[in-house]
Amino acid sequence: MKAFFYRLWQCTWGILQTLLGLIVFLANVKRKHYVYHGAIVTEWSDMSSVSLGMFVFVTAEPYFYKKLEGKYSKEELSSRLLVHEYGHTIQSLILGPLYLIAIGIPSTLWGWLPNLAQTRKTEQISYFSFFTERWANSLGEKVTGEPSMEFLVID
Repeated sequence: MKAFFYRLWQCTWGILQTLLGLIVFLANVKRKHYVYHGAIVTEWSDMSSVSLGMFVFVTAEPYFYKKLEGKYSKEELSSRLLVHEYGHTIQSLILGPLYLIAIGIPSTLWGWLPNLAQTRKTEQISYFSFFTERWANSLGEKVTGEPSMEFLVID
């Protein structure tokens, strides 16, 4: 029943990002898919992960595993990353049509602008310390009861 209302809300209040997610899903239809707390998860070969409405796209191989080897298994990092991305879907439920502006754009800039990426790497700043990411971690953990990415330094 929760999954029904989750999807209904994503397809109404979160329709903009859900439609974008559907387009990306259809482009990756041959990939592995599964359901996680109502979200449709796709494992893809891209290094990054993204959430668009009720669609979550996670990297099949966390590129940062080698950096954290010995502290976390690949499976645990994948699980924590999924909790984090699921947190973004909860942000979509809360913010609706404002999600792409309030979360999507700042998060993308934080992750992809070369000067910010270099600063994170040089100063060992966690990608997950940015407000959009920190909030996604918190929401994902509250809703699922599972650990998220915390303040792991992955750059």
